[in-house]
Amino acid sequence: MKIFRLQIAMLMLLDQLRYLIHANGVFTTRYNHQPVTSDISRSVVAFSFFFFITIAALALSLSALGLDLVTALSGAATAVANVGPGLGDTIGPAGNFSSLPEAAKWLLCIGMLMGRLEILTVVVLMTPMFWRR
Repeated sequence: MKIFRLQIAMLMLLDQLRYLIHANGVFTTRYNHQPVTSDISRSVVAFSFFFFITIAALALSLSALGLDLVTALSGAATAVANVGPGLGDTIGPAGNFSSLPEAAKWLLCIGMLMGRLEILTVVVLMTPMFWRR
């Protein structure tokens, strides 16, 4: 997740709190003194949804291969976010990924590619409509 997306999400959260306090208020979300359009808000929400769904699906796949919950969840998060070691004894700061099964390594490689190439880009590339003329 890029910092821009987190900042927009925080602004959307603050605006939602303002709407709860002042139900009839009219507010304009601004980022860097520019109004944030609904297209940007929708893209941030869509990316965040796909980001967390990807981590959850990858973690479920890793746990189905026999990894414990901490290893599966932190491995999925570290792979998709491309941020270094996971948590726990197996893939934590003192461990490495070498003891994982081959299938888990392949799943983590796919997760790394999805995180590095942007998840929505990979999802669009996998749809048949993209490849039709």
